[in-house]
Amino acid sequence: MGWHRRAPLAFPGMDARDAALVIALGRVGIGATLLVSPVAINRGWVGDDAARPGARVLGRAVGARDLALGLGAILALRGSSPARPWLVAGALADFGDLGATLGERRALPRSGLLGVGALAGGSALLGAWLARAVD
Repeated sequence: MGWHRRAPLAFPGMDARDAALVIALGRVGIGATLLVSPVAINRGWVGDDAARPGARVLGRAVGARDLALGLGAILALRGSSPARPWLVAGALADFGDLGATLGERRALPRSGLLGVGALAGGSALLGAWLARAVD
């Protein structure tokens, strides 16, 4: 038996679209925060390098990406547009973040490896799963 759009998740009354909306809202929050304060957010990910100009640029770029992906998903989930492409794009972005983090794991602080690994990896898997469950 496959996942049904109205199948309950961890919270009563929450379905796949509700869970996808929560993920999208979180993506908007992280994206907006990265745009405004990339050093504060990225310090846990990349350590002291977060204050360097190049890291700030990349932090803001990732923030803009996540803000756009989150807003696109929210608009699709609340409207009549297909949400699946937005969720797939978000999952791919998260897999990219995970891959980049694992690729540089020796140069990153442990908090960055564990934190981003868990957040990006978990979001990527959940996003991919939810993409199959919506629309």
